[in-house]
Amino acid sequence: MSAVEIRAARRTAVVPRGGAFRDVEAFALAAALIGPVLADAGIAPEAVDELILGNALSGGGNVARVAALAAGLPAGVPASTLDTQCCSGLDAIRLGAARIAAGEARCVLAGGVESFSRAPLRAHRPRIKDEAPAFYRQPAFTPWPEREPDLADAAAALARLEHVTRAEQDAFAAESHRRALAAPPTEEIVPVEGVVADPFARRLSPALLARLPALAGEAAYAVTAATTAVEADAAALVLLVPAGTCGVRIAGALACGGDPMMPALAPVAAVQALCARLGLRAAEVEQVELMEAYAVQALVAIRRLGLDPARVNARGGALARGHPIGASGAILAVRAFHRLRAARGRALLAIAGAGGIASAMVLSRGETEPGSPWQD
Repeated sequence: MSAVEIRAARRTAVVPRGGAFRDVEAFALAAALIGPVLADAGIAPEAVDELILGNALSGGGNVARVAALAAGLPAGVPASTLDTQCCSGLDAIRLGAARIAAGEARCVLAGGVESFSRAPLRAHRPRIKDEAPAFYRQPAFTPWPEREPDLADAAAALARLEHVTRAEQDAFAAESHRRALAAPPTEEIVPVEGVVADPFARRLSPALLARLPALAGEAAYAVTAATTAVEADAAALVLLVPAGTCGVRIAGALACGGDPMMPALAPVAAVQALCARLGLRAAEVEQVELMEAYAVQALVAIRRLGLDPARVNARGGALARGHPIGASGAILAVRAFHRLRAARGRALLAIAGAGGIASAMVLSRGETEPGSPWQD
């Protein structure tokens, strides 16, 4: 088996639902990245063996295939769309890397895309004549309705269980926004609709945070709009190839499942399993990109994994950008790639998905690379 590296990585800005991308279809967001990623890598479209995209909301079909054709990839390039909800983008990269490691491909485009703004309305088909369609917001993620809590309720339950107060969650959200506002300009964003930076980050004052009503949970541990990532539109894409001598390598990656009642805990188990496989301690990793779907989710992972908060989402996380479900995991990879190109070391990525699933990945560049399960 061969080692795998990310040769190039780009993303669009992350724009909250109803913003500048409100009229842009999901496939078009992804298509906008294919040319720039190939150009960055110096690879011709004809050399691409496959495109794999994560997506959760496009309503069926194969958004990856539509994006490939829209971007001008040869018609002979196959494309697959993967839905593991929030984990989709990172899982697409993980599966693309596995294809290369197994010798089945040499050049794979992988990532994720989501458009909350253009997502179709969803309804259950009537069972009897004259019955109206039953519209729904999200599908089932378990076969047991009593074991499938609203995600905000699950986050609030976790806060109560782990004694993560509303004040701690508020402070974490404010810091995420502060870091995003202070972050230096980045080359990771491809302009779409004239948007060249993530527009959502702002200063969150203690007074503003205190005024927000609870979305879920009792007062002391409540989840609010500030401690929940907003729905957003975005795409992110990486180019995967057999590893060379100076690229950002995928040291390892895996997915795992956990308790559907506590989906935010699944990344902890995923990171622990991956670090055990690599002979690595999570606390030793220089950079961490951890999904902030909810502040409490990130805070519990930091606590249970013994992470240094200063190393986690050092340039702001999803609370300061937004959560484009199928793209969010791939965005973690794009951000880590660009930071590793500037500073050698390792990056740990982790994200949770509805239904109690999670995915984790370690990237590395330089002398600190751990042993790789992709290598002999």
